[in-house]
This record gives sequence, C-alpha cells and structure tokens, in this order.
Amino acid sequence: MTATLKDIRDKTEHYFISKKVPNAKLDTDLIIAHCLGIQRLEIYLDLERPIYEKELDNIRECVRRRGKREPLQYILGFTEVFNCQIKVDSRALIPRQETEYMIELCMQLIGEQARVLDLGTGSGVIALALAKAFPKISVLAIDQSLEALALAKENASALALNERVDFLMSDWFSKVPQAETFDLIVANPPYLSQSDLKTAEPEVTEFEPTNALVSEEGGLLDLKRIIQNAPNFLAEKGWLVLETGIEHEAILSEFANALGYVNISCENDLENRPRFLLLQI
Repeated sequence: MTATLKDIRDKTEHYFISKKVPNAKLDTDLIIAHCLGIQRLEIYLDLERPIYEKELDNIRECVRRRGKREPLQYILGFTEVFNCQIKVDSRALIPRQETEYMIELCMQLIGEQARVLDLGTGSGVIALALAKAFPKISVLAIDQSLEALALAKENASALALNERVDFLMSDWFSKVPQAETFDLIVANPPYLSQSDLKTAEPEVTEFEPTNALVSEEGGLLDLKRIIQNAPNFLAEKGWLVLETGIEHEAILSEFANALGYVNISCENDLENRPRFLLLQI
C-alpha cells in the first residue's frame, strides 16, 4: 500500500521527537517540502497525496541525517538572509538570527559610499547582504580558511555580487593592505570557550567548524586581537561592530576604552542578552 503525504509527515515528526530534534514539526515540513519540490503550505493542502518510492528514498535520507542532528540548513543546502539565498555547508558557520540582527545594526551605521571590511566572512553572508542593500559601497571580505572563502565566492557568484565584493585570505588583519581604511569593520569571530562548546547542541559541536567557534582566553583572544588592531584600519569616525559572548561586555568595553575608543556601546540580541559591541574611534 502506497504511503500518503500525511503518513510520512506524521511518522517523520514522531521520529524527530524521539531523537530530541528541536522544532520537530517545522523541520519535518521543511524537509518534506524540500524533497518534493513544493512549498510548506502545499503539504497541508494535499495530505492524501501518495508518496512513491523514489520520493520516499530522498525523504528518508534527509530524515536520517536530521535524526543524527545534522543542521537542517546543511541538509537543505541553503538559508535565507535579507532576501539573499545563502548556500551553507560544513565549510562555514550557519547564519543565525543574531547574524541578521548584526547586519541590521551595520546598515544603520554606514552611508551609500562606505568602505566595509568583513573579518572572518565564512559563507559571505554579512558582506553580501550589505553589498546587496547598498549598491555603491565597496566590501573586502576576508577569511583564513580557503574552504570558507570558496563558499563565499560561490554565494557571491550566485547573487551576481562577485564584482562588488573582493575576497582575501588573511588571518584577521595580517594580509590587509596597510594603506586601506574602512568606515565599517564587522566581525563575528570565534568567542566560545572550550567549556561553552561542551554545553552546545550536537548541531554545533558535531557539524559546524570548531575553529570558527572556539577561541582561547575563555573566548576572548580573537575579539581582543581585532579590537587592538582595528584602529589601524578604521577611517575617521569609523565603526567596529562585533558579535561577542554574552559575558564579555564589561571586559571588552574596558579593554576598548584603554585603547582609546571614544564611543563604546552594547546592543542586546533578540533574547535580550548583551551580544553586539559597537566601537568608534
């Protein structure tokens, strides 16, 4: 007897619940819609639709991967950020809601002719979203990972932004030309401690690149390196915007003040936790 769409949907959701998959209902719908090439709403408009073996094979493989807690975005192969479809895979971190909010903060700080440096670009999401929103800005996106840069370039080409964003392999500022200055430097560097990583979800600990997550000195080393070196590359009244750990605000604000930053503020994330540090020289 051929299974119906309702049968497969219900079995998949129950399986995900048994595997403690977060958002089991949503993930079920998104995986089924992806495998069948339909919109999520269409599932509920045609629940008695028969699911044939070839379709079922595709669904089973995606369900197997999600049951092992592989991130949904890696399974689907993309995520949506500011109307940009961003390809994601294990070469870089997955953009999250915090990433979108960080992009919003950056948009409030730059003008139409701004020069932007995206440190640790990963999938390229921040650089590409800003470049799409501001057609006249120039963006330099850097990463120390060749694999991440390759992914970012693939996204730039897919969005027809490859001529608007330059890419450079660099360990933070090490290869950035000394004569370059930027109106905005933005970074989401590694800021988890080893103990933080141990308490993270399997989606993070087992699938996302650890070197993009964890930093020494309790998660502070890379943040401090960026804060210390950024003044050499910031234009007059330029801004440095950082995503940080929720316990880092006081330490980093004091560190920045000692280095001569004149405006120091912190913005909370969507869960009202101190997350984004905004610094101006």
